[in-house]
Amino acid sequence: MSDQYKGYLLAFVSVIAVSNVYIFSKAALNEVSLAQFGVFWFGFGLIWISIFAIKNKSFAILKSFGRKTYGLFIILGLIELVATTFFFKSISTIPNPAITSFLGNISPVFVLTLSFIFLKERLNALEIFGVILALAGAFIIGYKGGSNLKTMFIDGTQYIVYSTFLFATVSVISKKYITTLSPILITLNRALFLFIFSLIFMFYQDLSFNIPISAIKNIFIGSILGPFLTAVTGLLALQYIDLSKKAMISSTKSFFILIGAYLFFGQFPKPYEIFGGILSIFGVVMIIFGKMKFRKS
Repeated sequence: MSDQYKGYLLAFVSVIAVSNVYIFSKAALNEVSLAQFGVFWFGFGLIWISIFAIKNKSFAILKSFGRKTYGLFIILGLIELVATTFFFKSISTIPNPAITSFLGNISPVFVLTLSFIFLKERLNALEIFGVILALAGAFIIGYKGGSNLKTMFIDGTQYIVYSTFLFATVSVISKKYITTLSPILITLNRALFLFIFSLIFMFYQDLSFNIPISAIKNIFIGSILGPFLTAVTGLLALQYIDLSKKAMISSTKSFFILIGAYLFFGQFPKPYEIFGGILSIFGVVMIIFGKMKFRKS
């Protein structure tokens, strides 16, 4: 197998893994609270990531870190804590995880906007067209009528906006300031922050650690697919193919989530929601093509 095919295969595995995160997390959140979910999900995730980090000797780089680097870790951890909380809150709130995924396609819009403002990156016509399509698709999916901003969109849309904006902020900060950090340590840092926060919240709300076996099963499987497998296969894929090709493959995840939501929950989006979802995916693809065109020029 050539390196390019290895990269495509790993990217595809990453897409399948992250698609199932939506399914298994939704199934678990139907039975437990967000804090209970976080403790077990990120607790398991910490185990898998730590084993992988030890095997790859990722902790050796810690010796070279200064105060500024540790400060960036704390900032990134806090932002991702809030972003991930909103992400799983959206999955818990929106009945169909496929709709959550379609709405999440506005993420590149925030990345481009913040990169334009803070990194002074230029935008070309394809990227601008992609932004318009992605926003139009998200509006079609989320709009439920009325003119009041608070009631105009389906409940849960606000959490998607918050999480995608914050994740985009993390991406821009990482791109501007962090060039020597191990992605594995960043993943571990995120899981640690979320585990500690969930644990504190559990004690604060006096919640029980005794949760249904079915929820444990879904969380166990999801924690392998999410905090671990998605990150690892995604990083390995970049060793063989460039980011734009990986991003192109990743843009298909909504279709796999669509199939999974139908098979697991018997839910299928309405025709206008599917149209909006396809429009948002097409917008993401246009943004990727725009980036590829800019790099070639």
